[in-house]
Amino acid sequence: MTQALTLRQLGNENEICQRWDTFVDQTNNGSFFHLTGWKRIIESVYKHKCHYLYAESGGEILGVLPLVEQKSLLFGHALISTPFCMFGGVVSDSQEVMLFLEDNAIELAHRLGVDYLEMRYPFERNNPKLTEKCAHSTFGWQLAEDAEKILAGVKKKQRAVIRHSLKNDLQYRVDDDTTTAYDVYSESVRNLGTPVFPSHYFAALQKEFGSRCNVLTVEHDGEAVSSVLSFYYKNQVMPFYGGGLFQARALKSNDFMYYKLMCHALEEKGCNYFDFGRSKDDSGAFKYKRTWGMEPVPLHYQFHLVKATELPNLSPNNPKYQLFIKMWQKLPVWLSRAIGPFLSKYLG
Repeated sequence: MTQALTLRQLGNENEICQRWDTFVDQTNNGSFFHLTGWKRIIESVYKHKCHYLYAESGGEILGVLPLVEQKSLLFGHALISTPFCMFGGVVSDSQEVMLFLEDNAIELAHRLGVDYLEMRYPFERNNPKLTEKCAHSTFGWQLAEDAEKILAGVKKKQRAVIRHSLKNDLQYRVDDDTTTAYDVYSESVRNLGTPVFPSHYFAALQKEFGSRCNVLTVEHDGEAVSSVLSFYYKNQVMPFYGGGLFQARALKSNDFMYYKLMCHALEEKGCNYFDFGRSKDDSGAFKYKRTWGMEPVPLHYQFHLVKATELPNLSPNNPKYQLFIKMWQKLPVWLSRAIGPFLSKYLG
């Protein structure tokens, strides 16, 4: 049934933000990454301009669409839903409302003069004005009833690795220690040749999302070797920023870390699903997640080109970035932490 829809843009009013978040909480395709906390994070940490659109009818919110404008001389000008997140696009139970907000996003993209509009849907769309690009997949599974059954559900070879890790005198703690998480993560991504986010980003996430965000750190001989910052939403745990130091490979502390996170999420948080997040298809992370026994599910990212003549490719697999990656891997960690944030703010 056709209905009269009114387009509105979210400001910073608490009452409207609460209504938006309640709508996301109660709508089937509403994800953690559609919550208004991301708007506050992106504006305060990265200084990007947000255009959070929503559709109303009769004073009732019927759909929301978070959009963030990124403008860089090096990486171009884009309107994205949502950078630094796996998912984006419209949240609504109505196809009519989804098309209404998508059409308004396209209009906004043209008005802003961006190179392209990107919406990170986890599912297929049927809007002929959008072009799909499936270059990432997500992984996950239902958590079994207890720790032993979780372990039993892991593929045999990976299960042997986890059993090995349990004999390596590793300890773990779960808390709000975002400083350690950042230190481990920043060294880990430097080793991969990737610019790291600013250090206060992790602290801002924990402050904004509170009990929906924590850190699990694995230690050996009193020193942190692996750490992961995770989100909790709708009975799911999402390890989002994780990494390990050089010695993590021999200790198998990353494998230990993810297994213990599953157990903690089940036993302490009441979660029933482990969302292992997105990975670039055929990347090292993609292949690693498959060793657990999880099968990839394609992400259906949608694009609308405005000034660009071809779909963007900011992937580290892009040949034009290979020299940069090799140079970055050789930087001292302290220097990568100092200059990384100036680049990573456009790579989320």
